[in-house]
Amino acid sequence: MVFAWRRQRAEEAKTLESAQTPAGMRIYAVGDIHGRADLLEQLQGQIEQDAARHPDKVRQLIYLGDYVDRGPQSREVLELLSRRRLPGVTSHCLLGNHDQAMRHFLRDPLTGAYWLELGGLATLVSYGVGVWSADPVDPADPTEIAAALRAAMPSHHQAFLQDLALSRCVGDFCFVHAGIRPRIPIAQQQPQDLIWIRERFLSETKPHPYVVVHGHNARATVELCSNRIGIDTGAYATGRLSCLILDGATRMLIDTQQGGPQPLPSPTGAR
Repeated sequence: MVFAWRRQRAEEAKTLESAQTPAGMRIYAVGDIHGRADLLEQLQGQIEQDAARHPDKVRQLIYLGDYVDRGPQSREVLELLSRRRLPGVTSHCLLGNHDQAMRHFLRDPLTGAYWLELGGLATLVSYGVGVWSADPVDPADPTEIAAALRAAMPSHHQAFLQDLALSRCVGDFCFVHAGIRPRIPIAQQQPQDLIWIRERFLSETKPHPYVVVHGHNARATVELCSNRIGIDTGAYATGRLSCLILDGATRMLIDTQQGGPQPLPSPTGAR
C-alpha cells in the first residue's frame, strides 16, 4: 500500500522543466505589490500590451497577494485591483498574509492588533487614518482605529478583501501566496500554510504534484527552482514589481525595471 502511494506520488510529481499550462492558455502571475500602486499601474500597462499581442490565447492574470502594507499607496492598490479589468484578461486575486492580517484587524482589532506592527501603519496613512493619541500615556485604542478604518474604506475595498481566494491550480502549476506544506495534497493544505509558510517549503528539494508559483519570500530577482518559482522581488523597497508569464512550456518575465517580456533560464536546482 505504501509502495503504491509512493509510486502514484512520483507519477504525479511535476518539475519546472516538464510543467506546462493548458494548450492555448497564457498566464500572468504578479508578485507582492505592498502598497505600490505606481508600480502596479505600470505593470498592468505592460501586461495589457503583451496580452493584446496574443488575442488567440485564453489569458489569465493571477495576483499572488500582499496588496497592502509597507508601501505608501495601499488604498490606491485596492482601488486598482477592485475596479480595473484588463481587456480580454480574466483576473484572479489570492490572499496574502498581510491581507489576512488586515481582515483580522478589521474583524477583531484587539487580537488583530499585531497588524499595526506588520506594516499596517502605512495602510492606515493611505486611508487618512491617524493612530497616535495626543496623550503618550494613553495610546490609541485599536478598536477606535479599526472603526475609523472601516469608515474610511469604500465598501468595494472591504468586499475585495473578503473575496480573496487561497490558491489557484492551472495545468501543471499551483499559484499560492507563500507556498505549500510538502507531501500534503493540495486539497488538504491548511490556509495558514498557504499564506504564511516559509522554511519547510523553501528548503524542500523534492517535486510537488504541481510546480508552485509563490510570493512572500522577497528576493532581488525571480527565484527559479525545479519545484517552485518565487516572484516576490520586494517591490515596496526595490521598485521592482515582477510578472511571470507562462504559456505552454515557455517562461518569460515582465518587470517594472527591465521591461520585457524576457525569457527565463532553466532552473539550476531545487533550491
